[in-house]
Amino acid sequence: MIELSDLGTVLTVWAHPDDETYLVGGLAAVRLDSGARTVCVTATRGEAADPDASPGERVALGALRTRELDRALALLGVHEHHWLDYPDGRCAEVDPGEAAARLACVLDDVRPDTVITFGPDGFTGHPDHRAVSGWVDRALTLSSLRPLLLHPVAVEPAVDPALDEDFGVFELGRPRICTSDELALSVPLAGAALDRKVEALLAQESQTAGLVSAVGHERFRAWVATERFAVPLQTA
Repeated sequence: MIELSDLGTVLTVWAHPDDETYLVGGLAAVRLDSGARTVCVTATRGEAADPDASPGERVALGALRTRELDRALALLGVHEHHWLDYPDGRCAEVDPGEAAARLACVLDDVRPDTVITFGPDGFTGHPDHRAVSGWVDRALTLSSLRPLLLHPVAVEPAVDPALDEDFGVFELGRPRICTSDELALSVPLAGAALDRKVEALLAQESQTAGLVSAVGHERFRAWVATERFAVPLQTA
């Protein structure tokens, strides 16, 4: 298993506002204190969460989530952020070559030692997540860099399976399940680092307020307290 200090400059690539905080917020918070560089890319503004919203309401929601993410990243100490501005809910329709070429430019600019993004499962199975995973794989083939690639994964037993079930977290698909031996990195959070991650999630109120209200602050805090990563599965 590798150490946080082995990651060097980290580039993270996600589909929607809040993906980054749920999946690597703790990692970023811990690295903040060491002055390590973490760069974030977000593919969409998260404007399509309500399928019944009017175009104007979607624009307003995207603007709100933009402000929320700015606040969350500031709390986590992530000061370099790139928007791709693809349509929320329609990333699978984006030309993957064009998206990969844009990400390859980011790779060449940032020159990360480590890239963290969704695996092909998309962690929750969301089509946007899965599309982003494919873009990153393709971008890495276009770049001369060969960074370490990590995917967020889960373990069994789940931290709070009742919460997962009640709120349909994995309704579209489940994450890759790893044994402890298969993990490349585990980031258990406590104290100030966990406080910072939770504060960053609460800053994205449009995404988290309902869940926190329903389950309570302490249960929510425990649910997000560990982040786990593995290298990609080798394909034949």
